[in-house]
Amino acid sequence: MPRTPSVRRRKPAAQSRTTAVAIPERGLKIGEAARVLGVETYVLRFWETQFAFLKPKHTRTKHRFYQERDIAVLKVIKRLLHDEGFTIAGANKHIKEFGIDALMSGQPAAKHAASPPPERSIAAEPSANDGTARRVLNEVRRDLETIHKILED
Repeated sequence: MPRTPSVRRRKPAAQSRTTAVAIPERGLKIGEAARVLGVETYVLRFWETQFAFLKPKHTRTKHRFYQERDIAVLKVIKRLLHDEGFTIAGANKHIKEFGIDALMSGQPAAKHAASPPPERSIAAEPSANDGTARRVLNEVRRDLETIHKILED
């Protein structure tokens, strides 16, 4: 006779993430918010240091409570960093350029996702010899310097 486990198993985290979460009036504690977003708590703490506009409410005992808007902002940040491949600096710049409210309404990150950076295409060619790669990199560098001069003016 097969042995049945004596401990009731939890459902996988992926299933619990797909359902809509009702946020209580007090907000979500950091662990609850992390579970909703599918990240670890330390990630949320780190994002607070990197994104100045991310300011959850704190109690007198320094506990964080994330409101509905905070969760929406965190979802945008997660989408930019994890799904669309932005760096933190790039995500900050993108949010400043388009505005967090526009990004929360679902507008895509049009500029960034359009084409891969030139470094990827060069690195993807393992058969390119050093001279050719160096020449291409120098051309890219000159182009970037020209763009930088234009942007400074």
